[in-house]
Amino acid sequence: MANDPLSDALNVIKTHEIVGKKDCSIRPASKLIKEVLALFQSHNYIGDFEMVDDGKSGSFKVRLLGRINDCKTIKPRFPVKNQDWNKWEQRYIPSKDFGLLVVSTSRGIMTNFDAKKKNIGGRLIAYIY
Repeated sequence: MANDPLSDALNVIKTHEIVGKKDCSIRPASKLIKEVLALFQSHNYIGDFEMVDDGKSGSFKVRLLGRINDCKTIKPRFPVKNQDWNKWEQRYIPSKDFGLLVVSTSRGIMTNFDAKKKNIGGRLIAYIY
């Protein structure tokens, strides 16, 4: 396990998608991973997920739908101003309206589309397409 649990979680999801598995287990569970999984689920990249409490840190059981081409964390966590969204979308997403940037803002974890609508900036966390 590396020092970044979110990177490990996205790597597990991506490798299980490549192999064609129907579900995967992500550990350790954290609040950030839960919020990112909820965003992925709301945009139909993954199916249902549930927290499994094992008495330690817990884990997530995630149902995969086979819709993910790539997902990674963005390091370093670049700050983005509200007028710079197009520049960062071109850098990390292959095509317009194809994929998401996951952003940490003062109003919580959200996608680049939500941050654009609310006219706020934030820090880049991950991308998926």
